[in-house]
Amino acid sequence: MRFETEQGPMEARIDTLVIAGWTGRDRAAVRHHVEELAALGVPPPSATPLFYRVGAALLTQAAAIEVLGGETSGEAEPFVLRAGGAIWLGLGSDHTDRGLEAVSVAAAKQACPKPVGRVLWTWEDVAGHLDEIELASEIEEGGAWRPYQSGTLAAIRPLAELMEAASLPDGAAMMCGTLPAIGGIRPAARFRARLRDPVRDREITCEYRVDALPVVS
Repeated sequence: MRFETEQGPMEARIDTLVIAGWTGRDRAAVRHHVEELAALGVPPPSATPLFYRVGAALLTQAAAIEVLGGETSGEAEPFVLRAGGAIWLGLGSDHTDRGLEAVSVAAAKQACPKPVGRVLWTWEDVAGHLDEIELASEIEEGGAWRPYQSGTLAAIRPLAELMEAASLPDGAAMMCGTLPAIGGIRPAARFRARLRDPVRDREITCEYRVDALPVVS
């Protein structure tokens, strides 16, 4: 994949993709997310956090993704990448099939493309103030953009801790968990997310359209 960095364009070969789930730092927030998904019929996790392996080919920087049916939704997440002996921070969306999630969370995560932003920040530039970095998303509803998620990375377990637990090798990327959905998890035709660094006054964005393919039997 190709990314933009402050050092210039960078190409990275990503062979491994991990989706970290149930990564809330606040246990009450984790319970809220469990209950949020339980309302959709999703069974509770066997442990927290969990690390799901999915195909690295699911990563995309396309302006639109195709999914099966109308029960999928996005989730703004910090995206970490180990490449060339360095660690990078970016932004992604763990787009997931909510209908399939009631059967298997692992299968639901494998069922959808995973959009990521085109910009990466070096780990050294953000490691000292990760908890201050803001994560937010919006969905298009009724022809207007509506707030969908909002918070800081302080709500998610320390990213270094997650990387260590997942034993990420060089050439591996990980989505690091998300924030609760404002008004509940729901599908939308468009999704956009933002990762903002208030210390260095910069941001990473990711926006895409969702094209739902018909379900036939």
